[in-house]
Amino acid sequence: MASFLSNLFSKFSGGTKTESAPAPDREPQIYGDCRIFAAPMRESNQFRLAGRIEKDVNGEILTRTFVRADMFSTMDDAVEYTVRKAQQIIDQNGPSLFSDGEKNRSA
Repeated sequence: MASFLSNLFSKFSGGTKTESAPAPDREPQIYGDCRIFAAPMRESNQFRLAGRIEKDVNGEILTRTFVRADMFSTMDDAVEYTVRKAQQIIDQNGPSLFSDGEKNRSA
């Protein structure tokens, strides 16, 4: 009963629901020796900046995921700024971004 009421309240109050947006039909962006995948997350009628960075290291694909607080009203804007943020993460961290050798980690 409580979950029914919270769902009902959420619908009328504009409560936020986070879900991954469908992946845009785009190829990954290549930046240096990394691949950037934009994966904005839908929250109500906006998109949260989110994505992942991949790099091939010694025959393994290492992945760094990131989610930021930035919100956008369109998917295209969210994708554009996700790529920019990923480039900034790569530039700021340099080789240390993947130096620990972990397969999956948040950036």
